[in-house]
Amino acid sequence: MTRFREAVRDLLRERVLDAAYELVTTEGWGRLRVAAVARAAGVSRQTVYNEFGSNSKDAIGLALVEREAERFLLGIQRELDAHRDSLDAAARAGVGFVLGQAADNPLIKSVLTAARGGEGDDLLAYLTTRPEPVFDTATVMLDAYAADAWPEVDDLSRSLAVEAIVRLTVSHIVQPAASPEESARRIAAITTRIAYPAPAADES
Repeated sequence: MTRFREAVRDLLRERVLDAAYELVTTEGWGRLRVAAVARAAGVSRQTVYNEFGSNSKDAIGLALVEREAERFLLGIQRELDAHRDSLDAAARAGVGFVLGQAADNPLIKSVLTAARGGEGDDLLAYLTTRPEPVFDTATVMLDAYAADAWPEVDDLSRSLAVEAIVRLTVSHIVQPAASPEESARRIAAITTRIAYPAPAADES
């Protein structure tokens, strides 16, 4: 495939995802139909199937979630870069950014509102029962960043800390237990304690 064709395909894919995003945020995922996405994007339904496969709705949902996750990760990296001198401050800033953005993100708000209203929402599964697209991407990125920024943290502690911060942050997105600021403070404190465990007391 030539670069020009690749560029055209990328633009087409983004147009379809933009159309799906608008429909999901206004009408909900449950009401989304491939035909409606095609109309909104100004393409044929067959074009959507050609790009996303026979199970296009699920593929579009996954692509939407992955695209939002990438945008969040770019913001997280900016926050981490500004606080590399302190793991606690970096964790607090990164988590605070995610929780603050999630509270205002139209796609996430639509998904959570539908789920809390008892309507169910397949997209929520990507944050709960099928979280691999979000968890795996975030975990790989954060583990690599932490290894570079805080090399004094041993491999096991770093791995556990990264897993904790990702899972706790997603949990607080789905079921907020406090304000974004307070949740960020608590999650950062837990993450820091895992990364820098207190030395065992001398029993002698």
